[in-house]
Amino acid sequence: MNLTALKETHGATEALPTPTQDDLPRRFGDFPTLIDALEYAALGARGVNFYSARGDLLVSARYADLRVRAEKIGRKLIAMGFAPGDRVALIAVTHVDFVAFFLGCQYATVLPVPLPLPTSFGGRDGYISQLHTQMESCRASAIIGPDAMDDFGKAASAGLGLKFCGSYEDFDALPVDLDGPFADSDGQPIRPMAGSLAYLQYSSGSTRFPHGIAITHKALMANCAGQGRDGVQLIDDDRCISWLPFYHDMGLVGTLLTPIANQVSVDFLATEDFARRPMQWLGLMSRNRGTITYSPSFGYDICARRVGNDQLKELDLSAWRVAGIGGDMIRPEVIRRFADIYGPAGFKPTTFVPSYGLAECTLR
Repeated sequence: MNLTALKETHGATEALPTPTQDDLPRRFGDFPTLIDALEYAALGARGVNFYSARGDLLVSARYADLRVRAEKIGRKLIAMGFAPGDRVALIAVTHVDFVAFFLGCQYATVLPVPLPLPTSFGGRDGYISQLHTQMESCRASAIIGPDAMDDFGKAASAGLGLKFCGSYEDFDALPVDLDGPFADSDGQPIRPMAGSLAYLQYSSGSTRFPHGIAITHKALMANCAGQGRDGVQLIDDDRCISWLPFYHDMGLVGTLLTPIANQVSVDFLATEDFARRPMQWLGLMSRNRGTITYSPSFGYDICARRVGNDQLKELDLSAWRVAGIGGDMIRPEVIRRFADIYGPAGFKPTTFVPSYGLAECTLR
């Protein structure tokens, strides 16, 4: 069953999230490429799950489902004339479509470039200008995003001569022959090597305008292996919960690509939904027995300030074993306040793990 069918047939009342445990032996990112990691994870039952602001399960997709869709996307990119090394800008919405297209680019040996969603700063014109500058700097051949942002993509791509500009849905609907010129003798897409580039990651732009960093498959797998094996020391009961954006390395690598490379199920809440209802993050940690999550200090601070006594009584955070904290200044008073408030719900102060990441300093 493809992911479109999953979205149409699995309502919030009947869908079940992918399991925390399965029988697939754990491998800690010891793969040549992200494709190899995905195909191994696809042998098990784990996968990704996307939740609404109200905490309802919207989409549940096994890594096996993602592999099937990603290969189809890759073959279509090849058939459309995308050459190895071409850049495909992806608006990094927290949705299964972004994940499938990011992985699909790997099957075509083209480079996905996650780009941010609009913020309240700069307005429409500022956002369009940022997208245009980033697409121009990475020499993008396409931009793909959610249907609701199609106008932004078209405005930002003016004058860039892209091969494709449209929504994820538009791309899926294209009637394209899947036999492409960059396939091997069996008609299969040419796969990347360990030393090939996997994607371009724009820096956060905290000290200057965001600039693109080229990440190889070898570097990515080394990062994922280090995080899973040595950083959080994954165990069979681990399940990741995240509201972090996919255009930031903490969200993209820490809570999406590392779980794929280490075969972990993940539950996602959109960043904008967390901003509106931050307690849904901890609600998912409690309900799904989440063990690993990451956040800048302000995420823990917001939840410490927003929780009510009735909400606190409903939470069970006793399974939580890694509370990664980083991405901004780690403030001791935030850690103490959060631990004090959520201690009665089973949260342990030793759960906090200082975390550090930098797009420019990915392991090589």
